[in-house]
Amino acid sequence: MSMAESLEAIQHEVEQGLAQASSPEEIEAIRVQVLGKKGSLTAVMHMMGSVSKEERPHMGKLANDVREQVTSLIAKRKSELMDACMLKQFEAQKVDITLPGRAYPKGTQHLISSIREEIEDIFTGLGYTVEDGPYVETTYYNFTALNAPEDHPSRSAKDTFYLVDRAPEGKEHHVLGESDVLLRTQTSGVQVHVMEHTKPPIYMICPGTVFRPDTADANHLPQFTQVEGLVVDKGITFGDLKGTLDYFCKEIFGKDRKTRYRPHFFPFTEPSCEVDVSCGVCKGSGCRFCKYTGWLEILGCGLVDPNVFGYVGIDPEVYSGFAFGIGVERVAALRYDLPDLRMLMAGDMRFLRQF
Repeated sequence: MSMAESLEAIQHEVEQGLAQASSPEEIEAIRVQVLGKKGSLTAVMHMMGSVSKEERPHMGKLANDVREQVTSLIAKRKSELMDACMLKQFEAQKVDITLPGRAYPKGTQHLISSIREEIEDIFTGLGYTVEDGPYVETTYYNFTALNAPEDHPSRSAKDTFYLVDRAPEGKEHHVLGESDVLLRTQTSGVQVHVMEHTKPPIYMICPGTVFRPDTADANHLPQFTQVEGLVVDKGITFGDLKGTLDYFCKEIFGKDRKTRYRPHFFPFTEPSCEVDVSCGVCKGSGCRFCKYTGWLEILGCGLVDPNVFGYVGIDPEVYSGFAFGIGVERVAALRYDLPDLRMLMAGDMRFLRQF
């Protein structure tokens, strides 16, 4: 039998087999039998080298045409059988295929993640970098290098989650109590890590989760998201700090919002202050939401204390800087007039879908 006759016989055999096939599995068997590595058509194609040079172009075209035809017939018949099988399944299950399909809602970011990214975008637009650090810190990075003395109230077990008890030898160790290892209470420790390994100028923010043993209520959470910022450069003044935070507040709350700065105390900044933003509910005239003051507290800030620079080897006679800390949950509450921070963590989709 010539090669042309063999090709014609293979095509005829495939057409007969497909006509008799009654399942996708039988179609697959025909495909392997003809087009597989050891298939009949594959074997004929391998014989092309024995064809004379004069007949090779014609036979090659004929073989390719047969292969394309066989492939097309197999695919078409397989699709028909699969559709028929699916229709039988629908009929057996009494499914009305004319009904519209179920629409699954699209997921979105949690409000806290969204606001955190918005804050990052604001500061990266000013040329700041976004830094990260460990959740588990030592007292050196969380307190000591930030100029917090050992008797500072924030270092007590009532305000910090300690992981190891520092009990004297021979005495029982307890889970709670002051130690050298803790869950970070602020992301300021990341600033110390960066200053240790990066030469000024430094323009950075460090967003992340922090932990404090607060009882969850309308204004406090034991776990929340904080964004701390740090600038270290030559000639940095309080005017630079005020200009930066005024810009941030207008970007995050609206161009019409005003800010005010109240003197305060933080161990790692001097001078220090707290920043308020005008109430968005009453436009500063006074209401129940702002306790009739017209202002809402939003963040703490100040110029970096020279003692902090001493811990990281930066000369305070050459460089100065400022730092600030923002609670993301508080930004969400003030921005959307939320009466209770716990609403952000309850997982109530009726509430979260609004954002």
